[in-house]
Amino acid sequence: MTSSHEPLAGFDATAGGPRGDRAPEPSADARTWLRDLLLGARFAAGGGREGWTRTVLTAVGVALGVTLLLLAAAVPAMMHTRDDRRMARDTLSFGQPVKPSDHSFLFADASTIYRDKTITGVLLHPDGPAAKPPPGVTAMPPPGQMVVSPALKKLLASAPLLRERLPYKITGTIGKAGLMGPADLYYYAGSDKLVAHDSLGAHGSADRLDGFGRESSHEAQGPVFDLLLVMVLVVLLLPVAVFIGTAVRLGGERRDRRLAALRLVGADIRMTRRVAAGEALFGALFGVLLGGVFFLIARQFAARISIRDISAFPSDLMPNTALTVLIAVSVPVASIAVTLLSLRGTVIEPLGVVRQGVGRRRRLWWRLLIPVAGLALLVPLFGKVRGTAPINEYQIATGTILLLIGVTAVLPWLVETAVGRLRGGPVAWQLATRRLQLNSNASARMVSGVTVAVAGAIALQMLFTAVSGDFVSDTGADPTRAQMTVTTNDTTSEQTTRDIRQVAATKGVHEAVGYLRSQATRPDASTLKGGSPDYTYLPVTVGDCTTLRQLAVISSCGPGSTFVVPPPSEQDNGDALPYLKAGGRIDLNTSYTERYAGTPRLWTIPAHTPTAAVRTDPAGDQVWGIFATPEAIDGSELFDPDSRIMVGLDSRQHDAAEYVRNTAATFGVGTYVMDISGTRTTGAYVQLRRGLFAGATLTMALIGASLLVTMLEQLRDRKKLLAVLVAFGTKRSALGWSVLWQTTIPVVLGLALAVAGGIGLGAALLAMVGRSFHMDWGSVAIMSAIGAAVVLAVTLLSLPPLWRLMRPDGLHTE
Repeated sequence: MTSSHEPLAGFDATAGGPRGDRAPEPSADARTWLRDLLLGARFAAGGGREGWTRTVLTAVGVALGVTLLLLAAAVPAMMHTRDDRRMARDTLSFGQPVKPSDHSFLFADASTIYRDKTITGVLLHPDGPAAKPPPGVTAMPPPGQMVVSPALKKLLASAPLLRERLPYKITGTIGKAGLMGPADLYYYAGSDKLVAHDSLGAHGSADRLDGFGRESSHEAQGPVFDLLLVMVLVVLLLPVAVFIGTAVRLGGERRDRRLAALRLVGADIRMTRRVAAGEALFGALFGVLLGGVFFLIARQFAARISIRDISAFPSDLMPNTALTVLIAVSVPVASIAVTLLSLRGTVIEPLGVVRQGVGRRRRLWWRLLIPVAGLALLVPLFGKVRGTAPINEYQIATGTILLLIGVTAVLPWLVETAVGRLRGGPVAWQLATRRLQLNSNASARMVSGVTVAVAGAIALQMLFTAVSGDFVSDTGADPTRAQMTVTTNDTTSEQTTRDIRQVAATKGVHEAVGYLRSQATRPDASTLKGGSPDYTYLPVTVGDCTTLRQLAVISSCGPGSTFVVPPPSEQDNGDALPYLKAGGRIDLNTSYTERYAGTPRLWTIPAHTPTAAVRTDPAGDQVWGIFATPEAIDGSELFDPDSRIMVGLDSRQHDAAEYVRNTAATFGVGTYVMDISGTRTTGAYVQLRRGLFAGATLTMALIGASLLVTMLEQLRDRKKLLAVLVAFGTKRSALGWSVLWQTTIPVVLGLALAVAGGIGLGAALLAMVGRSFHMDWGSVAIMSAIGAAVVLAVTLLSLPPLWRLMRPDGLHTE
């Protein structure tokens, strides 16, 4: 005889084993989904103080991530706007020379550096009343006056040394249309000392234009640069996605207890999961709205923040519409997906949640499949990212994301396996380890973002170190011999001598040597015919013996000495060799163009002139040609000469370089000061590293804020437990140390996993660009220390709330 029965309200029909085989449940339609999602939203919004606290914490965690995503979405438009403004004020001229007219003007570069800050300046002089002023300026500044950016005006007020260098009267400020950002240091000054270059491109100190601006031209950087760009975006944004996924799971334990109550009143498992998704959806939607508010607030402070010389006007931070819609849609959808996925391993019954006990051990094999899949995508690209061949950015991004996500997938298994073996110790240690043994999910999730960020940073650092040679080149300079050069165009021998004396007498200078340089050509250049005659290039250098010894290997030298210095063998200047010989004749009158003009000025190299070997000068150049002391050649006969002074600074004198720049500013228009450096870096590479630094700063700030929110939620979940432990006599210091250990153990395990994952990803990236494996353990230590410091700081900030939660009123319940 058989009898049928119905299960108690809230229980699923069971048969077979202890948990039974679930009876098949009908799939829910759209109306059922909507009803349950709305019910979950009502629980999130109408749960009283407890529910609102949980919802607000979830929303704040999501909002922080959404804010950074919106900032990232606004970066392309911001950079495009900055580039447009840069091009609109550009003064680079191409094509045919501009003839004087009512709307033309003369300009000369007057940029300088002040304590590592680059200050861009342009000297202007209109040819007529119709000359159009630069963007952001209402009128051309008169001679002796200047208009400056607001940031430069503020800097000049606090920098007497710089103000001495820029003595012009400030008569106005440059508007937003003429600035790349609010921190831009820029000025336009009027000058009546500008002299236009002649038709041969010689003499003079200024060029002529009939308007500002040129079209934007983006230089292709090659596949290695594209790989760096993709990696920077992945490493900066992936931790944000991880933290958003963590934020929507805040309050998981209390949520499960509420779901168990729902099961008791008749809800089935699928309904409870949909209700939980509704709660998460409400918090995510609230977080998206709050993130938009945070973004608008943060945007107003953009003008006051400058990270590595990158700043923006608030109106420039306008996220792309498509990306904004994608963020607004994907975050709530992801909250539903994450919630449903997290509940797949949870058995919610009317009398409790099975996950609160120690259940089945986590499996490792499927977690390892994620990084293996990522590596499978990257392996076909090994050795292919080089030259000018295009790369598949999507394949690289997907493979990298899977590798980094694989690190976070392995982390819970590692934490569970490690803490399961911990036994004994002080009370604080036992409280911490037992808590982790009962439920390590929250702790693993909390440090997963840090793990991803550190792993990505290690891999990125390995890649940057390996490919830096593609973007950083050796100049051959020797900064130990000299630290600065002062160059003056269209000068004379007498003026050069005075300039050298002034520089040598400048405060903070211990040595200054300089020379006059010009060029000559073959003696029969005036007789050459044809469309492209060969005006052989023959450099001429005039300086005293001390200076010439910096440029060539010279033994005997005195007033009237001359030397012939052949070009280095690696330089292709063989056509000059027939004329570089003692007794040879050269023409000191030459041209920068293909047309010979003027009267030949022939000069004979003295018959007794010795030959000397070239020597690399302090700036890394190899000067060759005819060397002569001032007594051997008439400087007034030289073609368009310019001077170069190499300056050695006294390292004990603060601001020695600034004093040199101030002295050089008195030499007039056409004088430029440059620092001598052993390396030269590509501009786009510099901008990428600056962007990485700025993005990493924001990401680490997000990590810290999100960790703090997560930590506060975990403490709030344990409020009653902490109050009970205190009531039974547990020392508050022991509870404080237990919280610290609960954070430290997962952090140590997470950082160890991050180092392993970061090295693995870095090795794959190096294989893609064809570089040998090399580890910079110092960088690994720094990255790990930064991650650990962020977590430690968050833990310390959570101690005051912990002390308040341990008060007796924590036992109160409703």
